[in-house]
Amino acid sequence: MMSWVTSGTGSASCRFAHYFVVCGLDTETGLEPEELAGESFEQSPLRRSFKSKVLAHYPESTDRSPFNRDAVNMLCMPHGLSFRSQADGREHHFHSFTVAQDDGTRSYGFVHTYYEAVTSAQITTAMEILHQMHHVEHYSTSSSSSSSASSPSTSSMDSLVSSLDELDADSLSACLGCAAGSFQPARDTLYASKALCLLTPLPFLHAAHHFLSQLHQAVTSHAAPPLPLESYIHNILYEVPVPPPGRSLRFHGVQGPIVCQQPGPEELPLGDYPLGEAFSLLGVENMVRLLTSVLLETQVLLYSQDYQRLMTVAEGITNLLFPFQWQHVYLPILPVPLHHLLDAPVPFLMGIQRKDCSQCSTLDLSHEANLCFVDIDNHRVDPPEDLPLFPDQPELILELNEVLLRFGLQPHGGATTSNPAPAAPLCLSSLVLEDLMEDRRNGNLGGEELAVLERLQALARRCGEGGVEGGKTLGRAFQEEEEELHAAKMNVQLREVFAGRFAVIFGRYEEFVIHSAPDLESWLGNRDGTSNFDKGSFLSVQPAPHLHFLSWFLETAMFSSFLDSKVLSRWADQEPLQRVFDGRLESEHPYDTLEDDPGNRRYRKCSVLHKSAQAMERRLLKVDHTAIHPHLLDMRIGQGRHQQGCFPRLQADVLAQGHNTNKWSSRNTRRSDIKRPVTNDTTSGLGNDQREYSLGRRSLHQSKLLDPSPSAVTQIQRGFVEGLLSECRLKTRRMLMERMGKESVELGQGEASITGLQENTMIHNLCDLLERTWGHGLLLKQGRSALWSHLLHCQANGEKMEPPSPAESPVSNGLDSMRLEEGLAPPKGSFVQDMRFVQTMSEGLSEVGRARAWIHLSLEKKVLSQHLKLLLANQNLIRQLYKPHAFLLCEEEREQFLFHLLSLNTVDYLCFTRTFTSISIPYRVVITPMKKLSIAMTMSNPWVCVSGELGDSGVRQIPKNTQEIVFQCQNLGRLSTLQLGQENSGLLAKCLVDCVIVHNEITGHTYRFPCGRWLGKGVGDDSLERVLIGQLVSPRGEEESGRWTGTPPEQGSPPQSGHMGSLGRCNNRLSSVQVQEEMREAVNNLVKHFHKAEQERGNLTALLCGEEGLVRSLEQFLLHGFKSSRLFQRSVFIWDFVEKVVVSMETADQMGDLRGSTELCDSLCHYANAINASPRNIGKEGKFQLLVCLGVRDQLLPQWLPLLAESHLTARLYEESALVQDHAAVNSLSRILHTLHEFPITLETALIKGVDL
Repeated sequence: MMSWVTSGTGSASCRFAHYFVVCGLDTETGLEPEELAGESFEQSPLRRSFKSKVLAHYPESTDRSPFNRDAVNMLCMPHGLSFRSQADGREHHFHSFTVAQDDGTRSYGFVHTYYEAVTSAQITTAMEILHQMHHVEHYSTSSSSSSSASSPSTSSMDSLVSSLDELDADSLSACLGCAAGSFQPARDTLYASKALCLLTPLPFLHAAHHFLSQLHQAVTSHAAPPLPLESYIHNILYEVPVPPPGRSLRFHGVQGPIVCQQPGPEELPLGDYPLGEAFSLLGVENMVRLLTSVLLETQVLLYSQDYQRLMTVAEGITNLLFPFQWQHVYLPILPVPLHHLLDAPVPFLMGIQRKDCSQCSTLDLSHEANLCFVDIDNHRVDPPEDLPLFPDQPELILELNEVLLRFGLQPHGGATTSNPAPAAPLCLSSLVLEDLMEDRRNGNLGGEELAVLERLQALARRCGEGGVEGGKTLGRAFQEEEEELHAAKMNVQLREVFAGRFAVIFGRYEEFVIHSAPDLESWLGNRDGTSNFDKGSFLSVQPAPHLHFLSWFLETAMFSSFLDSKVLSRWADQEPLQRVFDGRLESEHPYDTLEDDPGNRRYRKCSVLHKSAQAMERRLLKVDHTAIHPHLLDMRIGQGRHQQGCFPRLQADVLAQGHNTNKWSSRNTRRSDIKRPVTNDTTSGLGNDQREYSLGRRSLHQSKLLDPSPSAVTQIQRGFVEGLLSECRLKTRRMLMERMGKESVELGQGEASITGLQENTMIHNLCDLLERTWGHGLLLKQGRSALWSHLLHCQANGEKMEPPSPAESPVSNGLDSMRLEEGLAPPKGSFVQDMRFVQTMSEGLSEVGRARAWIHLSLEKKVLSQHLKLLLANQNLIRQLYKPHAFLLCEEEREQFLFHLLSLNTVDYLCFTRTFTSISIPYRVVITPMKKLSIAMTMSNPWVCVSGELGDSGVRQIPKNTQEIVFQCQNLGRLSTLQLGQENSGLLAKCLVDCVIVHNEITGHTYRFPCGRWLGKGVGDDSLERVLIGQLVSPRGEEESGRWTGTPPEQGSPPQSGHMGSLGRCNNRLSSVQVQEEMREAVNNLVKHFHKAEQERGNLTALLCGEEGLVRSLEQFLLHGFKSSRLFQRSVFIWDFVEKVVVSMETADQMGDLRGSTELCDSLCHYANAINASPRNIGKEGKFQLLVCLGVRDQLLPQWLPLLAESHLTARLYEESALVQDHAAVNSLSRILHTLHEFPITLETALIKGVDL
């Protein structure tokens, strides 16, 4: 074995430990109550918390890790200094903590806390006086029947002292004698807590625990340790290095050797915290839920009486994130002075101690809408609402169960970690060891036996060959080593399971990384406007059940940071975690081909569990290196004297720096100084809205978070306000860019580049932002949602002055109808009306769900900014509900926040309509006749049937002598078609309809269904029923509510000319090139529709029957070159031509003169006759539309066109230059239409109703 010695002149990052710290009672400053502990002064002084101090720390400081005195003191004693008497339990305990540096790195603290007798007479006297004051206070309050305890102010202290003076000795002794838990120095011994802490750069949990435990045993032992304590502390600070990657190291504590190890460069990073204990405490399902919450960057709050449990769960979860890293506030142990951080309006992972078995309901948390609450002691995880499942969660849970069962743990939570039954004490004499060593020398032992022998020799040296030293038998030491090895192997296997899952999910992520910048400088300069990842394409190749989780995860800061590291690796060294992950992807190849069907991917278990555990076992069983042993230092005589139970005052001069140098230290120093070009800004180039917000978040230095001073708290809260405003700006900007990009690129041809799932994710993130904003600095809250609580307060104030709703005012109904007929927007529902509707929704919504429903509704109505502005108008109410530092009380930031939200009014959203699909919604339908022919408005029992993406309304009869109807039905979704009809009552009942307007009374959306045709017998095409295609029109916002503009329509609409299919009234003739171009474009739009993911597709009916749809394009093709209508007695429609061809075919068939395919001719005749036999009076235009739609659906249309072109009637009715007489044009059109055969076309019920084909 090789022995290494480090030097104090070397880099601190090479050393095992950075600092050794002692915290406890400072006898010079005396007793100072911990005012922020929130304890009642009715408690006995022995049960109160007092301020602790850092008594000593060595060395004074290091270059790379400056010592943060206040932070270390708070985390060593998170609840402050405590006292005990000899009658109380004084168990020592161990916990750890982590401190994040401003550059994002972490250091770990390991604390051994025990109780030490107080020798200061000043402190014991002060404690005695506090007890006397406490008992006198209770005596005086009971005698005066006072109901409240005195406050700890100076005046109250003076009054208590005067009470002591007034009481006679007998009364005082009686009072003190009858009180339980009294303290008297003559009778009792006072003990104060003291903490020994070791700060390390890496989480060497077990090694640090062993070192501190042995140090404490040496202090409490009757016999003095072999060397002064300074020797052991100096050794671990300056002479014990961090083990090299892939190697293990042995160093020596006070009572024996200690082993630590570090994983190799291709293994998972060091994770020493026992995952088995975390799984035992919470159970497998709860741990997966918790991991999902952390991955989606919710606010996570851990809750337990035991500080170490908080760290075990927090570190366990963050270790499972590989290859990703938590990017937000991380304080697994939140000291009492820092409880104001629970108000932080950002994602966090924090832990607080449970007080005296209190329940979580006693916590006053302003943020609960997106909070994952983890009650560790009660084995419960309460995730946020609507938390998606982790991909393949059931299969993942089964695999984790198998791993735990192999190591003897039950998968369900509720039990602490169960250790194997203790083995019988192993008593090996030196003779037995000598015999075994003799066998080794003679070659009688095999490889495994040699390994066991080496372990027994090490244990014998540690515990003494006689078997006992310090109360520990050789068997017990052997058992502890086995348990540590057992836990280490389980840790590795559990982590490998999750690493394997991420490798499968993101195995092809590199294919979707966008490398758009030619150099680093260009990328850094343009990162705000660029995206590093093609999210839409990535989601399109994922299994459908995984999309909900993945669409959320792709928006997180941890994924954006992961991508940034990947992009930066083009110009700098890869980050270690990413290098390991990418190396695994190259070697494992999770996907064999690019054409894997996402729906048929099978769950694959991790295949490297055994291999990873073996590597860990080899390092722990066969130590690679041994550090130099502790040795005598150059100390003053008389110092370091042993006094049982009392930690000595250490010599600072010998611990201030190291005394040895060597080549290894300087070599490692040089290696550690090699850095990537971009280190401090680990979030540079973050994707989308997380990018700038993460930069703003990092400006809140971690050292400031751990500073409880008022100035630091003010600065932190100010940073939170700026971060919320920045996040709002980025989120709204991205929502606008994505939505406007969709509208401008697709120009009304359905959904565009962003999927509905991604849009839902952005709106969900906006809801989360509003909840965190309204929760910042909140004092009074009803329920889990801070926003809904504020809405209820405003509703209570607003309903007193609320005018009657439109539904209750007949005058307003009439005015609304007039506005609809004139193309103006009806007045939008008020703030209170929207609140009432959300409260009456029969969806079983919680407070959080109602707040989200209200946000969705306001966003869809384009009144979100307006409603929030109204919400914030009552500043008196806000001052009652919020603390002074709250975001809502920062006037300038609040106005900018509302301005960013106002920009969302420039685009249309259907988020409420598409999310709450089962609610009942009132619709208003208004029929608008042609103004110039309004005298011809005579209809007989008109009716309408409105259809949308979620269903139809059924036939709704319009009342007599009216042009409108209001009806209520289940949410129809985005409206697509409307059937308008009337009874056949002769030639008098006819109307030239301009359009039909449908208004959603809840969302405010208005749909216009253009018609421009006659409805009635004897006019037009004799239609008594029209199928109209809808177009969504909506105002830009409350500022422009008087006029309709709107973004490009989401779905096309038929022309308003009224004679699209009329052969005799076609005024605007198109050239042959234009007609063929329109035909190709219509088919191309259908092909693009089906090549999109299902979530992206728009309305198919619009692509078939809309203004630029297939039906209209085909009509233009058949109209081209048609001879003048003066040959006929009246106007003739395309359907007339089709009917003539069908009659001609049937006649030829009867006479046996039919040319061409009999089967094709029969199909055309059968379809045309079935349409004519339909009971619906849809007119000739409607019949032709139906024929085209059925022909496309049944893949017959490309074969029917040649039949029409080859008919002998075609030569008579068409000019020679007509396209239908051009065989090349007809064949080209047939080939184009043939491309639609590979797509399944489903027609709306409104189109094919009444036709049984």
